[in-house]
Amino acid sequence: MPNAIFIAKPGTPAPQAGGGARGADSFAAFVERHSQFVYRIALAVARNTHDAEDAAQETFLQIFRGGRWEQIEDERGYLARVAWRMAVRRRKPRLLEQELPPETSFALPSGEVSPEQSAMNRQLEAWLHTRIDALPEKLRQPLVLAALGELKLVEVARILRLPEGTVRRRIHTARQKLKKELAERKGESHER
Repeated sequence: MPNAIFIAKPGTPAPQAGGGARGADSFAAFVERHSQFVYRIALAVARNTHDAEDAAQETFLQIFRGGRWEQIEDERGYLARVAWRMAVRRRKPRLLEQELPPETSFALPSGEVSPEQSAMNRQLEAWLHTRIDALPEKLRQPLVLAALGELKLVEVARILRLPEGTVRRRIHTARQKLKKELAERKGESHER
């Protein structure tokens, strides 16, 4: 999404470089700065790359049409909330059980690992994504947002409109479930 194109209604001016209160910090730079973050939020909800791309574009389009993007104080928090809402609106009921294809998962840093280790890492990552997708929505949503590593607990609570303590408990519960399932999986692999 780095070079996102926005289609405005006829008569609506396109974002100009160097315009607005931030001078050289144009809307295009704003989009460039936050596009990956917004996409990851949308993908966490939509679990479908096409819907995530659409939700990310809709997020920026809505913010641009609102005309006050230069006055946003907490850009990341605000963008996360808007992207979350857009992705939830786009999500289709039949996609709730759909798994992300392996190529959409975030690659593990391989360094100098052997091909066997690399394959095992990909297999474990795919298994983990499947288990995360299988979590109930109320546990999966805060875990995925927190796992992005870029959102503080307070921001996750604001996005989900839940008390911070509830978010903390749900993340803890989700991690404990995954930890237990991973331990069971390791036990099964050692028995073979």
